[in-house]
Amino acid sequence: MGSWLGAAIVKPPEDATPERWHRFFGSTANNRAWELAELAAQDIDPREMLDAAHAAAWHWGQVGTELNRMRALMLVALAHAKAGLGATALACADEMRTYFLGQSATPDWEVAFTHLVHAHAASAAGAEDQHARSYGQAVQAIAAIVDEEDRAIVLRVFRHVPQP
Repeated sequence: MGSWLGAAIVKPPEDATPERWHRFFGSTANNRAWELAELAAQDIDPREMLDAAHAAAWHWGQVGTELNRMRALMLVALAHAKAGLGATALACADEMRTYFLGQSATPDWEVAFTHLVHAHAASAAGAEDQHARSYGQAVQAIAAIVDEEDRAIVLRVFRHVPQP
């Protein structure tokens, strides 16, 4: 699954090039936001998760690839959903969902994250049909994850997605 999803220790760059510092701060903020994503909404400060997700998105927007930017957008969508900001959560989730489902090389765990974040965003937005559809797709995508460790990581976030 790589280090883009939480808990990876990020070593500060040894030089002063802005690109390396953007990557450092983008990774650090990303990791913190994913740590918070694994907790129940009542156990986090939604402002901290929003700040971390937006900081990661900004830094990856400066130096990242389209994949980095879409992963950051996924995290922004999840942060907005967990904070109860349904309209913006769903707008971000729709955009990243279109991207990830349109890529033939999207790994199984990322497809699962795409559906679960979209389900959470749809729930926060009160879009019941979209919520139910995306939740069901998330369940199927999680079951299809080949690597057990990847599945366990996805499930740590999925358990906090409201059921339809």
